[in-house]
Amino acid sequence: MRDVQQRLALPSLTALAAFEAAARHLSFTKAAEELNLTQGAVSRQVAAVEAQLGLKLFERVRQRVVLTAAGSAYAGEVREALARLTAATVNAMAFRGAGGILDLAILPTFGTRWLIPRLPGFFQRHPGVTINFATRILPFDFAREGFDAAIHFGEAVWPGARMHRLMGEVIVPVASPALVARHELAEVADVLTVPLLQQATRPRAWGLWLAAQGLSADRAVMGPRFEQFAMVAQAAVAGLGLAIVPRFLVEDELRAGALVVPFERPITSEEAYYLVYPEEKADRPALAAFRDWLLAECGTETAGRTE
Repeated sequence: MRDVQQRLALPSLTALAAFEAAARHLSFTKAAEELNLTQGAVSRQVAAVEAQLGLKLFERVRQRVVLTAAGSAYAGEVREALARLTAATVNAMAFRGAGGILDLAILPTFGTRWLIPRLPGFFQRHPGVTINFATRILPFDFAREGFDAAIHFGEAVWPGARMHRLMGEVIVPVASPALVARHELAEVADVLTVPLLQQATRPRAWGLWLAAQGLSADRAVMGPRFEQFAMVAQAAVAGLGLAIVPRFLVEDELRAGALVVPFERPITSEEAYYLVYPEEKADRPALAAFRDWLLAECGTETAGRTE
């Protein structure tokens, strides 16, 4: 009985949608235009939410509406809840395809350069599965974000999640042929005479490589910084400096001659790529199908290769 009473105390979805739109625009007029309602209708819906909560969510300041402290806090929670309801509805509709759906967070360059080109093989085996992609560079809270799984690079640490190692990586310095010629890069120590391109989530990469060559790491973190490996690779192609990258992510540029490895002094990364997902989602059919395919794909990819 108590649960029923709690449910009855919730504002309607229509009223919450009106409140969220008004809070986002800080305008009842713009909210009405978005929702195809009259301004009066939006005002009544917001008033109904305020009455039900017993709180003032908006106040008028100099002929405009602003959120109260309570309204601002509530708006964020309502926006997130409505987004999750929308996603849940879309996901439920996707089950009409009989294969289920997988909401997957991927690393941008790994996703575009390694994973996505291989996906036709997965969809041939599992045509009813739908995969929704989003990019995340750093670990996150599965419960808050709502993803079913993620591709993670780093250590085998993700509290509350199951992890499967996919592959390691070999790191090499790369540069455009023009930069190599212009700076006459002949000896390993010559690396210290050119700009070192930095990847934001791998701040230790140059330091580890330089140390492995017996070189000073004083300049290891100096140089232009980029958020993604694809940007680092493109900057290297443009001749902006030397990049230190996983070799498998720049194979296309190496084959095309847009990049070269001036010094064949590779090092193996201390970390690895993992498939990560919450324990409670392990048995979902779409996730299980993707996991089994991905592990097999990575096993074939790395067979006989030194990482």
